[in-house]
Amino acid sequence: MIPEVLSDAVARMSKAVEVAKDDFATVRTGRANPQLFQKIMVSYYGTATPLAQLASLANPEARTLVVTPYDKSALRDIEQAIRDTPNLGANPSNDGNIIRVTLPELTEERRKEYVKIVRGKAEDAKVSVRNIRRKAKDDLDALKSEVGDDEVARGEKELEQVTKSHVDAIDDALKRKEAELLEV
Repeated sequence: MIPEVLSDAVARMSKAVEVAKDDFATVRTGRANPQLFQKIMVSYYGTATPLAQLASLANPEARTLVVTPYDKSALRDIEQAIRDTPNLGANPSNDGNIIRVTLPELTEERRKEYVKIVRGKAEDAKVSVRNIRRKAKDDLDALKSEVGDDEVARGEKELEQVTKSHVDAIDDALKRKEAELLEV
């Protein structure tokens, strides 16, 4: 019983760490990266569709990204979705076949703003991990009558170690992203 609760908590915490890392990848640094555009949703025939499903993304230069839609009729919708995305500061240009997105140079003020955004995403991920811990602890407490207090106490101690390791993983990813953002 206890190993199942712990393995479920570990799997869910690992997923929370991966989501945090994916969120960090969507915050731009000094160079264009196709991952910046992965979470952009485009209104395609009235349905919100991820940009990655509608177009290929190429990175020919350091601050330029080329978006080539699979369906040319979606060109304007894609361009509008990129323009409306906050935190990019990008200005897409459409030549009828492709969209070129040139990202502006990051100022010191903008970099600090991005660091704040990343810290917020990291805190959200930590809260998620702690919520998973709380649910697992409740599940362990419910097992007290079946397995005994000592076994539950051991399970809770292991749960705390697992939680700490996942929070540390989020902190490490945050430090790497902050260093990347502040690098000039």
